[in-house]
Amino acid sequence: LILHLQLRITSPYNCNILAVCYVLKIYLINHLKIMTEELSNKKCIPCEGGIPAFDLDQINNYLKKVDNWSAKEDEKSNYYLIKEFAFNDFVSSQNFVNKVGDIAESEGHHPDISFGWGYAKIKIYTHAINGLAESDFILASKVDKI
Repeated sequence: LILHLQLRITSPYNCNILAVCYVLKIYLINHLKIMTEELSNKKCIPCEGGIPAFDLDQINNYLKKVDNWSAKEDEKSNYYLIKEFAFNDFVSSQNFVNKVGDIAESEGHHPDISFGWGYAKIKIYTHAINGLAESDFILASKVDKI
């Protein structure tokens, strides 16, 4: 959409199209921002099992609400969220994972974390159901706010 807008700016005959594209761009940006903010404002709910893990349709729907997280399937066909973050040095990675740890503790939902010089990997899933639930996406959204 941004590329389209840049191409249309050079043509004075497409003012109406440019205006419609601009309005659409603003709507999409605001709509996506609201979807992400809604998740990050929620609280993780502890899961003790007894509920089914999200199916692939639910996972794909919720992936639209978080920023560049991937859903992967393990060898037992259970899904988890994963994202790798890049940093300029070890201390920055360490500070980031400490903040993730603080959020995880306050939410009562604890991801698997690995980190080293210049990177951190966060893996999230609900252990009690061996899969994904809304709380996993809530935690991912909160991590994105760091």
